[in-house]
Amino acid sequence: MLAMARYGTKDMEKAKKFYNAITEIIGAQCVGDYGEVAVYKGPEGNPFIIGKPFAGDPTPGNGTQVVFAAPTRASVDAAHAKALELGCKSEGEPGPRGPAEMNMYACYIRDFDGNKIMVCRTGD
Repeated sequence: MLAMARYGTKDMEKAKKFYNAITEIIGAQCVGDYGEVAVYKGPEGNPFIIGKPFAGDPTPGNGTQVVFAAPTRASVDAAHAKALELGCKSEGEPGPRGPAEMNMYACYIRDFDGNKIMVCRTGD
């Protein structure tokens, strides 16, 4: 159903530094850097785009988040640690989430622009 996701940024260099680091940890990469827009993609799923808005200032949405799939629980921990190291904000430490039968392990972080990201691993 979802073809892609996009967040806006006011500082492409800071955004690329953040997303390059986080996506590398989870096995994804930048597949297109077009100056005002960068496109990231993992081995599965659809692209994620970060870029300057076409009009107006970028603002994080209330109740919005993008979820990145992680290959291991250790990579969830590493993504959270890297975000903090880069100066971003934690919105939830790594740990179990949801009902036990979901077997989900996740963390919540905010990028430099305040956009909310969940990094999760379903399964062991």
